[in-house]
Amino acid sequence: MKTLKAGTRLKSAACDTEVMVIRTRPEPVLLCCGGIEMIAMDGQKAGEPDAAFANGTLVGKRYVDEGDTTELLCTKGGKGSLAIDGTPLAVKEAKALPSSD
Repeated sequence: MKTLKAGTRLKSAACDTEVMVIRTRPEPVLLCCGGIEMIAMDGQKAGEPDAAFANGTLVGKRYVDEGDTTELLCTKGGKGSLAIDGTPLAVKEAKALPSSD
Protein backbone atom coordinates (compact mmCIF):
# COMPACT_ATOMS: atom_id res chain seq x y z
CA MET A 1 0.00 0.00 0.00
CA LYS A 2 1.23 3.46 -0.92
CA THR A 3 0.14 7.01 -0.29
CA LEU A 4 -0.25 8.47 -3.78
CA LYS A 5 0.57 12.06 -4.71
CA ALA A 6 -0.80 14.11 -7.62
CA GLY A 7 1.64 14.08 -10.52
CA THR A 8 3.10 10.65 -9.71
CA ARG A 9 3.59 8.36 -12.72
CA LEU A 10 3.24 4.60 -12.29
CA LYS A 11 3.28 1.58 -14.57
CA SER A 12 1.71 -1.84 -14.42
CA ALA A 13 3.81 -4.84 -13.39
CA ALA A 14 1.48 -7.06 -15.47
CA CYS A 15 1.00 -5.25 -18.82
CA ASP A 16 1.89 -2.07 -20.76
CA THR A 17 -0.45 0.27 -18.84
CA GLU A 18 1.00 3.54 -17.52
CA VAL A 19 -0.91 6.16 -15.49
CA MET A 20 -0.48 9.57 -13.92
CA VAL A 21 -2.18 10.42 -10.62
CA ILE A 22 -4.41 13.48 -11.10
CA ARG A 23 -6.20 13.55 -7.74
CA THR A 24 -6.07 11.22 -4.74
CA ARG A 25 -7.15 10.67 -1.17
CA PRO A 26 -4.70 11.29 1.69
CA GLU A 27 -4.60 7.72 3.08
CA PRO A 28 -2.57 4.78 1.69
CA VAL A 29 -4.26 2.71 -1.04
CA LEU A 30 -3.46 -0.47 -2.95
CA LEU A 31 -3.44 0.58 -6.62
CA CYS A 32 -3.36 -2.44 -8.93
CA CYS A 33 -3.47 -3.08 -12.65
CA GLY A 34 -4.18 -6.58 -13.86
CA GLY A 35 -4.47 -7.72 -10.24
CA ILE A 36 -0.83 -6.82 -9.42
CA GLU A 37 0.27 -3.69 -7.51
CA MET A 38 1.49 -0.87 -9.79
CA ILE A 39 5.20 -0.02 -9.67
CA ALA A 40 7.50 2.96 -10.24
CA MET A 41 8.40 3.80 -13.84
CA ASP A 42 11.84 2.18 -13.45
CA GLY A 43 10.49 -1.05 -11.89
CA GLN A 44 10.49 -4.53 -13.46
CA LYS A 45 7.44 -6.41 -14.74
CA ALA A 46 6.22 -9.26 -12.51
CA GLY A 47 3.85 -11.38 -14.59
CA GLU A 48 0.68 -11.47 -16.65
CA PRO A 49 -2.69 -9.82 -15.82
CA ASP A 50 -5.15 -11.85 -13.74
CA ALA A 51 -8.15 -12.86 -15.88
CA ALA A 52 -10.52 -11.14 -13.40
CA PHE A 53 -8.68 -7.84 -13.97
CA ALA A 54 -7.99 -8.05 -17.71
CA ASN A 55 -10.62 -5.67 -19.14
CA GLY A 56 -7.97 -3.29 -20.47
CA THR A 57 -7.21 0.41 -20.14
CA LEU A 58 -7.51 3.07 -22.83
CA VAL A 59 -4.94 5.78 -23.46
CA GLY A 60 -6.20 9.31 -22.75
CA LYS A 61 -9.09 8.19 -20.54
CA ARG A 62 -9.48 9.21 -16.92
CA TYR A 63 -10.34 6.53 -14.38
CA VAL A 64 -12.07 7.28 -11.06
CA ASP A 65 -13.14 5.35 -7.97
CA GLU A 66 -16.76 5.16 -6.77
CA GLY A 67 -16.42 8.11 -4.38
CA ASP A 68 -14.70 10.23 -7.06
CA THR A 69 -11.81 10.82 -4.62
CA THR A 70 -9.07 9.32 -6.80
CA GLU A 71 -8.54 10.11 -10.47
CA LEU A 72 -5.92 8.60 -12.78
CA LEU A 73 -5.04 9.55 -16.37
CA CYS A 74 -4.03 6.61 -18.57
CA THR A 75 -0.91 7.67 -20.51
CA LYS A 76 -0.35 4.26 -22.14
CA GLY A 77 -3.02 1.60 -22.62
CA GLY A 78 -2.70 -2.08 -21.82
CA LYS A 79 -4.50 -5.38 -21.17
CA GLY A 80 -4.97 -5.01 -17.40
CA SER A 81 -7.74 -3.06 -15.70
CA LEU A 82 -7.22 -0.61 -12.82
CA ALA A 83 -8.45 -1.21 -9.26
CA ILE A 84 -8.02 0.43 -5.87
CA ASP A 85 -8.20 -1.84 -2.82
CA GLY A 86 -9.74 -4.55 -5.03
CA THR A 87 -12.52 -2.31 -6.42
CA PRO A 88 -12.34 -1.72 -10.19
CA LEU A 89 -12.08 1.89 -11.39
CA ALA A 90 -14.54 3.26 -13.96
CA VAL A 91 -13.92 5.50 -16.95
CA LYS A 92 -14.82 9.08 -16.02
CA GLU A 93 -17.70 10.35 -18.13
CA ALA A 94 -17.68 13.83 -19.65
CA LYS A 95 -20.08 16.33 -18.11
CA ALA A 96 -22.94 17.42 -20.33
CA LEU A 97 -22.72 21.03 -21.43
CA PRO A 98 -25.77 23.24 -20.93
CA SER A 99 -27.77 23.92 -24.03
CA SER A 100 -27.52 27.40 -25.51
CA ASP A 101 -30.95 28.58 -26.56
